[in-house]
Amino acid sequence: MKIVTSNEMKDIDRLTIEHYGVPSLVLMERAGLAVATRVRELFGAGRIVVLCGKGNNGGDGLVVARILQNWGYRVKVFLLCEIGDLSPDCQTQYKIAKKFDVSVEFKSGLTTADLHSDVIIDAVFGTGINKPLGEPFVTTFNLVNNSQTPVFSIDIASGISSDTGEVLGAAIKADYTITFGLPKIGHILYPGAGYTSRLFVEDIGFPSKLLNSENLKIELIQKDFIASLIKHRERYSHKGDYGHVLVIAGSKGKTGAALMCSKACMRSGAGLVTVGVPESLIDIIQGRITEEMILPLPDDGNGMFSAKAIDQILSFVHCRVDAIAIGPGIGVSADTEVLLAEIVKACSIPLIMDADGINSLSANCDVLALKTSSIIITPHPGEMARLCSRAFNTEYKNADIEKDRLGISSRLSVKYSINVVLKGVPSVIASPDGRVFVNTSGNPGMATAGSGDVLTGVIASLTGQGLNPLDASVAGVHIHGLAGDLASNKKGEFCMIASDMIECLPDAFCSIGR
Repeated sequence: MKIVTSNEMKDIDRLTIEHYGVPSLVLMERAGLAVATRVRELFGAGRIVVLCGKGNNGGDGLVVARILQNWGYRVKVFLLCEIGDLSPDCQTQYKIAKKFDVSVEFKSGLTTADLHSDVIIDAVFGTGINKPLGEPFVTTFNLVNNSQTPVFSIDIASGISSDTGEVLGAAIKADYTITFGLPKIGHILYPGAGYTSRLFVEDIGFPSKLLNSENLKIELIQKDFIASLIKHRERYSHKGDYGHVLVIAGSKGKTGAALMCSKACMRSGAGLVTVGVPESLIDIIQGRITEEMILPLPDDGNGMFSAKAIDQILSFVHCRVDAIAIGPGIGVSADTEVLLAEIVKACSIPLIMDADGINSLSANCDVLALKTSSIIITPHPGEMARLCSRAFNTEYKNADIEKDRLGISSRLSVKYSINVVLKGVPSVIASPDGRVFVNTSGNPGMATAGSGDVLTGVIASLTGQGLNPLDASVAGVHIHGLAGDLASNKKGEFCMIASDMIECLPDAFCSIGR
């Protein structure tokens, strides 16, 4: 499913009216009916307060008020503006509501008594708001949020930027949000997602051609799409048909990263996994693996990879490997910086880069322009900030990345023609062709050491099995989140650890039908 900006939704709305000939009032009637139907579905009777603004969102609210009153609800509407400020369609709906004897009052400042009801419907602002709110909206929204009354927001919670999810001074915290046609970015990104709560996306008659347009570059990952990517296995097949992944990971004190990444890789269907580790760590690793193979590599005498490992890695890759995962737990040193740069330049198979692999690359990120194969990077915001600071010659901090997760991921992806998996809430996958995918599986329990190592293993496994880098990234992120959700159900968000996610990967794959 596509996700849209406010301008993209305005274009869909405008084309539906101007090109397809669907009157705006018809769309407004359908929107109001969709909201009223949801209210009746969840609350069978009672008192309704509808808060309306001056624009078409307010017009939607007036339609809802009229329909609910016609169905027997006791309805009170407060228009938070002057009558002369109403948009043409809102003015029309106001006149119709009055003819239906709906109680409508123009009132800029509300009291707690005004909000006394069983349900509050928020139709104050739609998706077009783009500047901080002042009074009386701040006080009114705070009263709504403190009322402990269930709130339905129409299109998006008033006060939330539909393009960034930011709170614009103050915002209504909805219990339910009913939007039309497609979800908006502000429904998915935080803090907006927290104000959206349960989201319903309603069909009110926008042409499917507009809703599925290739010009809309942001997509919400859905389970059916992931199921289509993970292929059934042929009965007549063997382990060589399902990819050989080389995991280059670990250093003294960080062997767990190599173990988790490689085990996740095996659990995600790879036919063969070889773990490349500094040779001084072989005894530690050997005693803790069963299915994986080991490739001892030169170390620097301190339990980290030496630059001398480059030739051995490339020779091994040339003979038998379908994908490389590199970075979990390798540390950062002058040798790892050389190692990463040379592998990027010389490697002819897909490369999945995480953690210290990204940090080592940050010293010379322009080497990405010299790559000879596809690359997937999986940074968290801190790693992304360091990489982008070098890539764009501008200092980025974590907060800068969080403010523009979609935009910054896409810019970096396009600049170097790589696939970028920006981990976080929500995780974002950006493709060099400008498409961006947003994932909603997962939970706060996944904020634990090793979670990223598991993700790297899942993506590397799917890449080694033949999925293209974008599909492997999208599927890997979603399945990783599903495994996290299953682990949370078993262990609880407070107690789950990364190895719990590995154990839940089989159930995650089964849940999508594979």
